[in-house]
Amino acid sequence: MAQQKGIIKLKGTIGDITFYKTKDGHMAREKGGIDAKRIANDPAFQRTRENGAEFGRAGKAGKVLRTSIRSLLLNTADSRMVSRLTQSMIKVIQADSTSERGMRNIIDGEAELLIGFEFNINGTLGTSLFAPYTAAIERVSGAITVDFASFVPANMIAAPAGTTHFKIISAGTEIDFEAETFIESHSETLPLPWDTQPTSAISHINMVTPNSGKPLFLALGMEFYQEVNGKMYSLKNGTYNPLALAAVNGI
Repeated sequence: MAQQKGIIKLKGTIGDITFYKTKDGHMAREKGGIDAKRIANDPAFQRTRENGAEFGRAGKAGKVLRTSIRSLLLNTADSRMVSRLTQSMIKVIQADSTSERGMRNIIDGEAELLIGFEFNINGTLGTSLFAPYTAAIERVSGAITVDFASFVPANMIAAPAGTTHFKIISAGTEIDFEAETFIESHSETLPLPWDTQPTSAISHINMVTPNSGKPLFLALGMEFYQEVNGKMYSLKNGTYNPLALAAVNGI
């Protein structure tokens, strides 16, 4: 793979060279590779097939997780979040110590490895929110909760320039990775002033199925706003809104 230089940038294929554009610029690469039928059948490529199966499983798992919290992700994700989440899901699958290689999966892996995953590297929860909170997943009752004691926003939230207000947002989700289905509920505060006045205590309760046998997740984040003439506008189209997995409970 090489980067295109010069004034004229090419797209498409000329001979054995393919020209294309990525976030990193205009690139060029030579066509080639091993025949797909050989990879699918040749015993020499058994490891490749196993890796491919697990990579596909990780991609599907990441998709259902993202879909389950889509209402929060609409304003809180970076352009490479999908690939970063897939890589994290691969680590979860590789932690499966019971299944054979190529058959390892999320259920028998370590879903807790996803705790702390940041959906937006442009504005992470770990560098934005400093107010202490308690995150809990109560499997018996199905309550996925987060609680904040009163705090001073200007002291405990590192907000982007131009911020006048913020919201605390959260979601609890129960995911069936095999069926690729989920149950989700979410909560949010009203827009709160980003100033030196203490907030009230904040409590979010997101309910899923009581006594569920599926992995459970708590996503926690913030949205930043600017008030102009009495109306709230999402600050810089949500570029710096953080969202992270604050708690995970596998089975």
